[in-house]
This record gives sequence, structure tokens and C-alpha cells, in this order.
Amino acid sequence: MAAAVFLLVASVALFLSWVVVKTVYSFWWKPRQYAEAFKRQGIHGYPYKLLIGNSRDVATLQAKALAKPMAFSHELTPRIWPIFRDCVDKYGRISLFWFGNIPQIILMDPELVKEVLSNKFGHFSKPPQPAQVKVLARGLANMEGEEWAVQRRRINPVFHLEKLKGMLPSFSACCNELVQRWEKSISPQGSGELDVWKEFQNLTGDVISRTAFGSNYEEGRQIFQMQKEQAGLVLQAFAKLYIPGLRFLPTKDNKRRKELNRKVESLLNNIIEKREKEIQLGIAKNDDLLGILLESNKKHHEDGEKGMTRDEVIEECKLFYFAGQETTSVLLTWTMVLLAKYTSWQMRAREEVLQVCGKDIPSFDSLSHLKTVTMILNEVLRLYPPATFMIRHAYKTMKLGDLTLPEGVRLVLPLLLIHHDSKLWGDDAEEFKPERFSEGIASASKNQLAFFPFGWGPRVCIGQTFALIEAKMALAMILQRFSFELSSTYVHAPHQIITLQPQYGAQIILHSI
Repeated sequence: MAAAVFLLVASVALFLSWVVVKTVYSFWWKPRQYAEAFKRQGIHGYPYKLLIGNSRDVATLQAKALAKPMAFSHELTPRIWPIFRDCVDKYGRISLFWFGNIPQIILMDPELVKEVLSNKFGHFSKPPQPAQVKVLARGLANMEGEEWAVQRRRINPVFHLEKLKGMLPSFSACCNELVQRWEKSISPQGSGELDVWKEFQNLTGDVISRTAFGSNYEEGRQIFQMQKEQAGLVLQAFAKLYIPGLRFLPTKDNKRRKELNRKVESLLNNIIEKREKEIQLGIAKNDDLLGILLESNKKHHEDGEKGMTRDEVIEECKLFYFAGQETTSVLLTWTMVLLAKYTSWQMRAREEVLQVCGKDIPSFDSLSHLKTVTMILNEVLRLYPPATFMIRHAYKTMKLGDLTLPEGVRLVLPLLLIHHDSKLWGDDAEEFKPERFSEGIASASKNQLAFFPFGWGPRVCIGQTFALIEAKMALAMILQRFSFELSSTYVHAPHQIITLQPQYGAQIILHSI
């Protein structure tokens, strides 16, 4: 008996000793080694604080940035990412701060960013996503290495230009419903006020629903609404104190997240099952995203290659929704806000649309000739990119330029800071000047990789062309029918909730023309 007790006590003591040693190594010894390695290479930054890193500094700077209203300005970085701005200003264009015990190196050098995103050997990958994020969509965007390469080849046909041309009627139908609804909101005096942020969320949800599921777009709308609720619950979870294992407890929010995920996957499963039966019977129309995806998958099977499983198809459909809806809705919202503020550019864009398209629904060819509209959209993407930063990590010790990066270090690619950098864009970097893109993207700045709103390299956003065609169609049809200005109720308060959004909406006064 005594021997058994001794063995138990010894085991517990050994386990506790192991926990202590591991904790000391992870939260004290290893960060010290990281810091010394960075210091030798001239990389400086916020000093590491035991256990918490710089989380308190991040919270303090963020609270201070959001404590007062913002004047109408495009100088967003002090408000959106004050930790990045402060770190770069104090410690240089390659600088350091800590997320817990994980070192985060901010890279403001476009050449180093290019090297990271080119990812020739797969050495700089996305860090593992928290489980709460994965439930929203685990598809292509969260894959790495050979798995990603295989999946990208499977999905490429979905976004082929000829396939996107075939979706144009769905784009125009949704946009037509939008402008008709707006026309009804105009008073007899010829004007009316709308929150275009809400309007564009509904529009892009409808576009994704129609282009993804064709005749089943009403079911698609249900999926869209549930994913919006899921995203809100995910953000609530991140705002709370992190407690390991909490997500497994049967709390109200956890149960709702699981319920929504089950409903979304059940709806998608039913839609996919129905479409697969139609394909087998030869009666399916494969002119939407789901049809093209399943047809591509079928061809891979017929060629003896491994195709996607049902679960993988479901995850890609979830990703279509989540990524496609968010990106275009914020792009259109900020475009309307800026054209409402800079009415001379609004007039120039309208003149071009009427000259190229008249009052007709724009064709694919006419959209490709809207040079001024393209310049405006690029400048909006520069100043108000939907994603404001990217993160990669080194899975082993790596060389990057003249730097040697130890395993596990995270690289912050501060897209918003680079897009606003006066060293790359000139002294007018904080000004809205679409003319900087008059000779194309390559000539707009001092470095070709100073502009990358959809990423860069092999992992550039696969839906980039889809999003831009949709945005051009919507903007062209709005300019054909309305002039607009900012409402006196509009408050300029960009903030980061997954994408860069207007915190209090985007109130616009419409005038019929």
C-alpha cells in the first residue's frame, strides 16, 4: 500500500515538474532566446512581458484610438492598428511585438513581403486557425502545401473567365433589384436616405446565392443569414477572456454555434445531393458555382484522379459565401462613401458609364472598358482594403533576405500600412487620388508589391475577378440612375471586424437623375 502511495505521489510530482519546466521554457527561456537572436540582427521592438507578451499594450493603444471620433480622413492606421503604427514609428520598418509568448515581426519592406508571399518552397504558411474560425469555412483558404495545390487545381475551373461571363445575368438581375428598390425609396421631392452598408450586404448575399446555387438561391439566402450570425458569435468569443477548453462547454453561445453549423451543413448537403442527382439524370444546369464545381469534380473522377469528398464540397461552398460576400460588400460601401465625398470623381465615373453603356445593362465587354471606374475601385482598395493585414509563420528556421528567422516566428504583413506608406506612394499617400492608377497598377507606386488587396503570388485570392466584376456591375448601374452625397448623419468610423467596415453604417442621400 505504501509503495503504491509513494508511486502515485512520485508520478504527480514528476508530472508537475514537467509542467513547470515546460512553462518556464515556453514563457521565459524561449522568448529570451528569440529576443537575443532578433537583437543581433538589428530587429528591435516592444520588450517581452512574462506570459502576456504585449497584449496589454495592444488593448491600451486600441482603446485610446477608439475613444474619440475620427475626422473625415483616410489616415486609418492609427485607428485600426495602432500597435502596428506605434511599433513601426518607434522601432523601424522591420520591428517586433509579442502575442503572448509568440514573436510577431512586422515587415514593411515590399521585397521581403514578396518573398514571403511567393512561398516557393512552402516555408511560410498560415498559422493554425482557432477552432472557432474553422467552423465558418475550412476550404481552400485554410489548406497548405500539396493539399492546397491539389484543391486549387480542382477549383480553378469555377473561376475561369468564360464561366464568370456566364454569371453576368445573375449579377445584373441582383443589381437591378437593388436599384429598383432604391428608386422606390426616393421621395416625391427626388431624394431619399439609405444605409448603403446594409444594402450592399444584402446585394452581395443575393449575388452569391444566385451564382452559387442558381434556382436554389432562396435556400442560399438562408445559409447567408446563418453564416452572418455565426461570424458574430465567433467575434464575441474572441472578445472574451480565453480559457482553455471553454469552447467544449455547453454554454448558450457554444450550443448556438454548433446548431448553426449543423443547419448550414444540412442545407448545403441537401442542395448538393439534389444537384448530383440532376447531373446523373442529365438534366442539371451547370452554369452556377456549384454546378461547375461538381462538373469539375466529376471530370477528375473520370480521369482517374482523386476528387473532392462531399464534406470538402460543403466546405468550399461555405467559403464562397463567407469570403465572396464580405469582400465585395465593403468595397462597394467605401466606394459609395468616397464618391459621395468627392463628387467630381462621381461625375467623371458617371460620364464614363453613360458614354460606354448608355442606360443599358452593362455587358462584359462594356465593363472591361470602364477605365475611370477601375481606377476608382483600385484607389478605394488601396485606402480601405477589406483585409488589413496577413500573417504567415516559419515552420522551421528560415532565411528571409538578410534575416535568419527561427522556427515558429510569425510574420505580420501590414497591408494597410504598406498601402498608406508615403515612402512607396508619395507625400499624397493619405489622399484619394484615383489618377495614380491611370497607367495601371504597376506604375501607381514605387514598388510593384506596394498594392496587394487580394494577396499576391500563388495564393492570390481565387475570387478576385468575380468580386471586381460584381463591383463594377453594381457601381455602373447605380451611377446610371442616381447621384448621391453623404448624409449629415454619417459618422466616419472605419473599424476592423474580420473586414474593414463602417462602425455606424454608411448613410447616403440619393437623388434620382
